[in-house]
Amino acid sequence: MTTTPDTILTDAERLADLDLEQLRRLVGLVEHDDSADPFPVTGWDALVWAVGNATQAAAYYENVYGMQVVAYSGPETGNRDHHAYVLQSGAVRFVLKGAVDPDSTIADHHRRHGDGVVDIALEVPDVDRCIEHARAQGATVLEEPHDVSDEHGTVRVAAIATYGDTRHSLVDRSRYAGPYLPGYVERRTTTRRETPVFQALDHVVGNVELGHMDEWVDFYGRVMGFTNMAEFIGDDIATDYSALMSKVVASGNHRVKFPLNEPAIAKKKSQIDEYLEFYRGPGAQHLALATEDILATVDHLRERGVQFLATPDSYYTDPSLRARIGEVRVPIEELQSRGILVDRDEDGYLLQIFTKPIGDRPTVFFELIERHGSLGFGKGNFQALFEAIEREQAKRGNF
Repeated sequence: MTTTPDTILTDAERLADLDLEQLRRLVGLVEHDDSADPFPVTGWDALVWAVGNATQAAAYYENVYGMQVVAYSGPETGNRDHHAYVLQSGAVRFVLKGAVDPDSTIADHHRRHGDGVVDIALEVPDVDRCIEHARAQGATVLEEPHDVSDEHGTVRVAAIATYGDTRHSLVDRSRYAGPYLPGYVERRTTTRRETPVFQALDHVVGNVELGHMDEWVDFYGRVMGFTNMAEFIGDDIATDYSALMSKVVASGNHRVKFPLNEPAIAKKKSQIDEYLEFYRGPGAQHLALATEDILATVDHLRERGVQFLATPDSYYTDPSLRARIGEVRVPIEELQSRGILVDRDEDGYLLQIFTKPIGDRPTVFFELIERHGSLGFGKGNFQALFEAIEREQAKRGNF
């Protein structure tokens, strides 16, 4: 399917633009039978953000990350509460919401948490079936299933609570052909469109309090039918000073993956402790964005001022690295010049790099990832990543 800058993509078309083979390569998609799944999840629907200034944030993601503004809701459309800009890049959809009314719940969320993801919305084929199962398993239903309609059709939606102030909206838009949801209008900006630098959402990492990780792993298994993909204990992700524990849960088709972190007891404050302190509780720590060319992506973003965590040269000159990773598509020297990490598992290898926090608080950041068969999360890079984050924490005085 060919997409022009003037084409608005429905959700089905967003995913059709990336065929199944592309999705398997980008994010590690696997075969799955939805008919036996009590809570079938098709994929990601949207990441909904509460931000301090949605108008400026939309311009940032458009001009720096190459996302395309496709829809809008605000005072001009009858929404007196907030501005909302919908942006797309490949199969990724961001919805940026900034309060107009000082009494808006979005303003309350931003005052407490700063810029952050308030809703990890999921596309499901049967909202009512999912809610019925979730309720039976003890989930908190925030919104009962209901229809919202306009001249473009009808969307069936509901919502359940997850960690902290984060929610999962459940969305069935199979009967809808509008730009996003009823209440939104098509919106284009006049700025020069940048080339998108990422094509899919690989995973979303959640940080929770000490002692609560297993509780949320159980939630995703019991309530949403997710399976455990991986487990990393303190020895896997630790330095002499700090550590964390992590487990990964995924939907049956592996389209939606949630690593869940909690701090481990150590001598000093870990990155998870810092996040929980400044975010004022659990929340989405980072979003992993899949790209087909991580070198070009990093070059593009650096030219536009994006800052990445630094990787010391010793990472690349360590003889064990070359022995561990084998042949990859680019020379190690090219990765070293950009600070890109590389890891290999039994299924293949991956390339990854992490930005510094994207806002004023040391909370949310992005990961860029390019997969070549690997279904993992870069376990071999955990030590280097953790040490890089610790160096940044020390600079901020939060160590």
